Amino acid sequence: MGALHPLSLVFPLMALALSPLLMGVINRTKAAWAGRTGQPLTQMYYDLARLWRKGAVYSRTTTWVFRMGPVAGLASLLAALALTPFGGLPAPLFFDGDLLVLIYLFGAGRFFTILAALDTGSAFEGMGASREAFFAVFAEVIFILGLAALAMQTGSLSLSGMLATGEKYDFAASAMVAAALFVALLAENARIPVDDPNTHLELTMIHEVMVLDHGGPDLALIEYGRALKLWLFSSILAQALTPLPGGPGLAVVYMLTMMTAIAIAVGVVESTMARLRLTFVPQFLMGAGALSALAVILFLR
Repeated sequence: MGALHPLSLVFPLMALALSPLLMGVINRTKAAWAGRTGQPLTQMYYDLARLWRKGAVYSRTTTWVFRMGPVAGLASLLAALALTPFGGLPAPLFFDGDLLVLIYLFGAGRFFTILAALDTGSAFEGMGASREAFFAVFAEVIFILGLAALAMQTGSLSLSGMLATGEKYDFAASAMVAAALFVALLAENARIPVDDPNTHLELTMIHEVMVLDHGGPDLALIEYGRALKLWLFSSILAQALTPLPGGPGLAVVYMLTMMTAIAIAVGVVESTMARLRLTFVPQFLMGAGALSALAVILFLR
C-alpha cells in the first residue's frame, strides 16, 4: 500500500461537491440540442435538498433489506472513490490489484440495489432487476478488459499507476479502450442507448423501475450515488483517454475540462440516438467488449 499524498484527499472532496454538476451539464446539453433553455446546472442540488426534506414511506412487504439498499449502494461508491486517482496524483488508497477491488465495489452497489428491488415483492421491480443483472454481465466484461488493457499498457496493477501521466501510448489501442470505456459508462450509468433514465414506459424500464418504491432521503441517496458513479466513470475515462499534462494544477484543469466534455458527449448521444431495443443491447455491448479485447491483443504484441 502506497503513502498518502497530501493533495490526494482534495479530489474525493471535489467529487463529493461537484459530481451533481455533471448531470446538469448533460441536461443542459440535451436542452440546447432541442432548442430549449433547460434546467440550471445546479438543478440536481435543489432536487437532492427537496428529497432530503421529505419523509419516506415503506410498504409493509419490505424489510430492512429495502432500507439498507440505498445506504449500502452509496457506501460502495464512496469506497470506490477512495481507490480512484485524479489529475495524475495517486488515490487516497492504492495498492497492486486495487482495480479488481474497484470492479467488485461497483458490482456490490448494483447487488444491493437489486436486493432492495426484489425485497418489495413486486414482479415489476423484479423484471428491472433481472434486466439490470443481465446487461451488467456484458458491461463488467467491457470494463474489466478495458482496465486490463491499461494495465498492460502501463505495466502497473494499480489504478494510480495505470491512470497516471504516461509517455508510452499506442494511439489505436488507446482509442479502442476509450471507446469501450465510454460504452461501459453509458451502460453502467443507465444512459441511452442502453437505458433511459427519464423513461416511465413499463416495458422498457431497467434501472429506473428498481427505485420506483424509494422516496424522500432514500431516493436522494440513490440519485446522489448516480451522480457520483458518473463522476467516477468520467474521471477514469478522462485519464485513460490521453496522457495528462504535467503539474497537479494543470492536470486538474485538464481533468475537469475532459469530464465536462464527456458529459456533453453523453448529452449529444442521448439527443441524437434512440434507445436500442432490449434484444439489441447485448449485441451493442458485445461490440464494445470486442474493442477492449482487441486492445488487449494489441498490447500483447
